[in-house]
Amino acid sequence: MFTMQSLSWPVSLLLAAAQTLLLLLLAPLLSGISRKIRARMHSRLGPLGAAGVLQDYRDLAKLMTRQEVAPAQSGIIFRIMPFVLIASAAAIAMTLPLIVTGSQMASAADLITLLYLFALYRFFFALSGLDSGSPFAGMGASREMLLGVLVEPVLMLALLVAALIAGSTNLGVISEIFRQNWGGSMPTAAALAMVACAFAVFIEMGKIPFDYPEAEQELQEGPLTEYSGPGLALVCLGVKFKQAVVASVFISVFLPFGNVTPENLSVVSALTATVIFVLKLLVIFVLASLYENSLARGRFLLTPRVTWSGFGVAALAFVFYFSKL
Repeated sequence: MFTMQSLSWPVSLLLAAAQTLLLLLLAPLLSGISRKIRARMHSRLGPLGAAGVLQDYRDLAKLMTRQEVAPAQSGIIFRIMPFVLIASAAAIAMTLPLIVTGSQMASAADLITLLYLFALYRFFFALSGLDSGSPFAGMGASREMLLGVLVEPVLMLALLVAALIAGSTNLGVISEIFRQNWGGSMPTAAALAMVACAFAVFIEMGKIPFDYPEAEQELQEGPLTEYSGPGLALVCLGVKFKQAVVASVFISVFLPFGNVTPENLSVVSALTATVIFVLKLLVIFVLASLYENSLARGRFLLTPRVTWSGFGVAALAFVFYFSKL
C-alpha cells in the first residue's frame, strides 16, 4: 500500500494557510497579466501602460471605498454569496499539494469533496443572481448553470481517471504517484485525462468562447449585475481566486514536479518549491491567454458542441485505462 510521510499538524496547517493566501494574493496579478496579453494581441496598450498588470488590485481597492447598494427584493443568499465563493475556493486551495508532496489537509483532500466544493461555488454564484430579483442577473445565472452542466462531467471524468490510475481519490496520493511515475503503466490514459482536464480548466477560467471579456456581465458573470461596492469587490476577487485555484488543481494532479518532500522540508526548499509552483501557474495563465485570444468569438448556445469534444477525450481516457486492466 502506498504511504507518505506526513508533517506535524501545526506545520501542515501553516503550509495550507500560506499556499491559500499566496493564491488569493496572486489571483488579481494573474488576471491582470491575462488582460495585458489580451490588449497586446488586440494591438492595444492595455490598462495604464506597462503597470497594467496591477490594474486589478487598483480596481478592487477602489470598489472597497464605494457605497454598497443592494436590491430591495434581495435576500440572505445575495449577501452571503461573496463570502461563500472565497471560503469554498479557499477550502479547495488548502487541500492541494502545491509546495510539499502530499496534501496538507489529508482528511479533506478527496476528489469527491473537491467536486462538491466546486459545485457549492457554482450553486451560490448562480443562486445569488436569482435572489437579486433582477431578470438580467437571472439570465446570467441560468447560463452559469448551463455551463456547469457542460463542464463538470468533463472535469469529473478526467480526475476520476487519474484517481483510478493512482488507486486512490486522495489528492496527495494521486499527486505523489504521478510525481514518482507519471501515468505508471498507463501513460496514454493519463495523457488523455490530462488533456480533458486542461480543457475543463480552460472553461472554468472563463475563456473564449465560454466567456467574453467585453461582455462578461452578459455571460458567466451575469449574477454580478446587481452587486456594487465592497460586495462587488469580494465577488470579483472570488472569481479571480477560483481561476487560480482551478489551475492549481490541474498543476497538483498532472504537473506535481518540483514539490519538496516532507523529509527534505526547509525554508530554502520550501521557497524554491514555491517559486517553481508560481512559474507553473504563470505559464498556464499565459498559455491560456494566448490561446484564448487566437480564437474567434462564437455564439454561447453553440458551446455544447465544443464541450462534447472534451467529454469524448475524457471518455477515451477511460477506454484506454480499462483496456490495460
